[in-house]
Amino acid sequence: MAGRSRRSFLKDSAAGGALTLGAASYKRVLGANGKLGIAFIGVGGRCQAHLDIINEMSKKPGDVAAVAVCDVWDGHEGKFTRMNGGVKEERVYSQGLYPSARKVGLNPDDKQHVTKDYRRVLDLKEVDAVCIATPDHWHAKISIDAADAGKHVYCEKPMVRTIDEAHAVVDTMQKKNRVMTVGVQSMADPSWRMANEAIRKGLIGHVAQGQTSYYRNSIEGQWRYYRLYRQMNPKTIDWKMFLGHDQSIFPGVPLGPNVPFDRAVFAQWRCYWPFGGGMFTDLFVHQTTHLIEAMGLRYPGRVTGAGGLYLEYDGRDVPDVATIVADYHEGCQLVIGATMISSYPVEEVIRGRLGTIKFVKGGYQVIRDDPDKRAGIPARLEESIKGEFVDAKSPLAKNEDTTLLWRNFLDCVRRGDRATWSTPELGAAAFTTVAMGVQSYRTGRVLFWNDKERKPAEADASWASRLEKRSKDRGKPSQVAGWAAGDRGSVVIPNDYMKLAGPWAGDTDPAPETAGG
Repeated sequence: MAGRSRRSFLKDSAAGGALTLGAASYKRVLGANGKLGIAFIGVGGRCQAHLDIINEMSKKPGDVAAVAVCDVWDGHEGKFTRMNGGVKEERVYSQGLYPSARKVGLNPDDKQHVTKDYRRVLDLKEVDAVCIATPDHWHAKISIDAADAGKHVYCEKPMVRTIDEAHAVVDTMQKKNRVMTVGVQSMADPSWRMANEAIRKGLIGHVAQGQTSYYRNSIEGQWRYYRLYRQMNPKTIDWKMFLGHDQSIFPGVPLGPNVPFDRAVFAQWRCYWPFGGGMFTDLFVHQTTHLIEAMGLRYPGRVTGAGGLYLEYDGRDVPDVATIVADYHEGCQLVIGATMISSYPVEEVIRGRLGTIKFVKGGYQVIRDDPDKRAGIPARLEESIKGEFVDAKSPLAKNEDTTLLWRNFLDCVRRGDRATWSTPELGAAAFTTVAMGVQSYRTGRVLFWNDKERKPAEADASWASRLEKRSKDRGKPSQVAGWAAGDRGSVVIPNDYMKLAGPWAGDTDPAPETAGG
């Protein structure tokens, strides 16, 4: 605790005019005035935004109240300086159990509501919903246990760490009829749903390809900007609970490994495979979730993952350059690219036969396309192409997206409506796509998705051979198993001279003058 005892920390908190409530007022808040009681499990850096949002909402009658916090670390508060683009800036660090309890007005001495064991939180009747912002390897276990305990769930992305966990969470939420939101904050933007509606109405014709990316550049290394402190040690951290090597969802499959204490593993766990999936699952999930929603897709048919660890040689496991190519049975493709060593972006678009939807601030542009034009040299974007702007009338302001996602979640909880903006069903599909990318990257194999068994399998030549067979049908509706129902076959309009194609038929060939010469 910043070089001081927990006792002195609590004393300083009270003396400093903290939000900590007295015993009488504390008792009144819990479950009072029709407020939904929210518990926070894993109160690190990302969760501080959630704490601030609920604090603000709690000022309104009949809204919400923060009733419990849980973390494996006592926590630390303090100021630090850092360089940002050559400019020194001063920042405040406040994370962990006791600082977070203080932030939301809980008594740090209350062992029931301020605890390192999330199971105590789930036993509390005043907890209506939990916010899970732990490392990824704990997401599924806590989500399932919360649903079993009768709680609704707001879980940070990615929803889980493995594909099997994703479907275990979906099954549990459906069986227990719990409301769940996966914390992909961009899903608060109506642009994705509006674009999907336009696509379903045929605005851009057959969707051929989606493209999205996440580019960053940091000299200190991706996720190494999460600070390490001497106050992070085996005395202040329940290391066994953090690892979860004695916990499981599936028999014989521990949540995490049994490894020695390491501050970097604790604070920068995204750099290591046992706890997360690097860019694939931390950053790609954002983009994949909202783009498959816009495209009207869910599970891929085939996935290839590529990339490598090319520059950030600092002891990490995960790559600094990565790409996923996902092909879908609906007859289209999604390309997701990223690097953590260059920040120059690519456009986020959905390409169709009759046009392209390009996502921009506040909505999207529709750039018309004409397949009747002749093929030519590929265009270079010497200047950005602008199309017809569609205003999504998005209420999003800076950092407001998470607030709106919370508001949608809470409204759904009150109505008993599982159809949040970011459902676990959508979360499972997005996560499966990026997790298959991880597996492909790490094994060097292309993967198929087995929808019946809900598992990936090593790919073979059947993807290409099915498409080739389809082409040989010469525009007839495809009868190849696995293609979407209602498929209309070819949309190519051939020139007259294509009548000359095909096996030689002797005198039955059409005359040149009727076949385009």
